[in-house]
Amino acid sequence: MLIKVINPNTTASMTAKIGECARAVAGPGTLVEAVNPTMGPASIESHVDEALSVPGILEQIALGESKGVDGYVIACFGDPGMDAAREAATGPVVGIAEAAMHAASFLGRGFSVVTTLGRTTGRAWDLASHYGMSGRCRGVHACEIPVLELETDPDARTIITEACREAARHDGSDAIVLGCAGMADLCDHISSDIGLPVVDGVAAATLFVQSLVTMGLRTGKSGEFAAPLPKRYSGLLAGFGTPASPPASG
Repeated sequence: MLIKVINPNTTASMTAKIGECARAVAGPGTLVEAVNPTMGPASIESHVDEALSVPGILEQIALGESKGVDGYVIACFGDPGMDAAREAATGPVVGIAEAAMHAASFLGRGFSVVTTLGRTTGRAWDLASHYGMSGRCRGVHACEIPVLELETDPDARTIITEACREAARHDGSDAIVLGCAGMADLCDHISSDIGLPVVDGVAAATLFVQSLVTMGLRTGKSGEFAAPLPKRYSGLLAGFGTPASPPASG
């Protein structure tokens, strides 16, 4: 089984870390390929960043389809481009926010999300509602560390750990969801320190995709998520177009 884990930003060092975390949980016989697009933002911290990351995600989906990839993980907590990716991919596509929230819902009555910047908390609340998790998500908290500084700030682990501890205390939560793929490698440390289950969406999404593929399940293609209609695209997006079929003769 081949699972492609797509980091929607273009920071290769973060992609490498995400790949390590995905491979750590993948089962025997599962190959994990971690990639990032050749175009797009260095980090995703705004609606503009999310929107401009989607062409790069779809580029990686197209490359994966040509290689026979069995399933995909979208490794950004905003779950950018999920609907488009599910249209474009043959196999299942799972986002890390969706996976982490569902996994956390199995661990108690409520969970808290700890993410990067305060400006991204609204997106996390939107996703909780979209995924039917409004009754389980008790709070979304920001540690105010920009995504790229997760790798460079020597105090990042301490700050995030304390944010998780305070979020659990404030919300009365049974579990913590880490709200950024760049936090994936902190999961075990934080869980041990605060004494609560801490869910990393990269690991959760990888295992959900692996399970779906094992069960022979994929996105239904009879309606909304059927392949997009062929049409021409222009300008920078010209490469994403497909020739329309000629009209039938006679």
